[in-house]
Amino acid sequence: MKSSRWQFKLAAALLGMAAVFYAVRLWLFPDPALHNEMWRFLVGDIAFLFVQVPIVTMVIDGLIRRREHEEMRRKLNMVIGAFFSETGQALLGEIAQADAALAEVRRIFVPHPSWGAADYDHARKALRAHTPRIELDPARLERLEMMLSRERPFIIGLLANQALLEHESFTDLLWALTHLGEELAARPNLGALAGEDAGHIAVDVQRAYGLLGEQWLAYLQHLQNAYPFLFSLAIRTNPLDPEARVVVEG
Repeated sequence: MKSSRWQFKLAAALLGMAAVFYAVRLWLFPDPALHNEMWRFLVGDIAFLFVQVPIVTMVIDGLIRRREHEEMRRKLNMVIGAFFSETGQALLGEIAQADAALAEVRRIFVPHPSWGAADYDHARKALRAHTPRIELDPARLERLEMMLSRERPFIIGLLANQALLEHESFTDLLWALTHLGEELAARPNLGALAGEDAGHIAVDVQRAYGLLGEQWLAYLQHLQNAYPFLFSLAIRTNPLDPEARVVVEG
């Protein structure tokens, strides 16, 4: 309401100034021929406004929206980076170690500095087609429960971040991790799960695993394009690569 009132006052002031200047022009140049010319140009200028205003509005609006979108993506990538640094990378590594089928396709999911967009697309498609064999022993379940319980406030805080409103896949990942943590925490003895219950937990782990892997690949692609030095560290600590070494060797 305040914004509309301010805009109305500004428009009224501009129209008043225009009227004053036209009145001054009529007073300075009383020649009727000049009057006719002035009115002709005035009508032409008003007619052109119906063309000019939409064009200028669309161009400016497009630039503003593009800038807002880029700023939103920048903030979103910062949030995703904080997530993987804080807990996502460790969670992915913990679950990946339980995937007995990962060794068969691991090389497809390990990015190389020479990768381009097509390579990342191929890796994401292969990840979606991958059928993991999750083998969860009690010790691993307890570690997962402890990690998710410890990071629960952090993950819940991320869900409240406005930058995530337009990123459904990452939000789905956070909800999947939250749900998995609640399922594990609700069981008093993770070492004595019945067959059907163990299968239920395995499905929850598999869901989180697939979403983690896909977001990890997207995050690596972003780092490779925007922050090569961070990409180098991520590659050297890649939880999907058992041969990754953080120490740089010549």
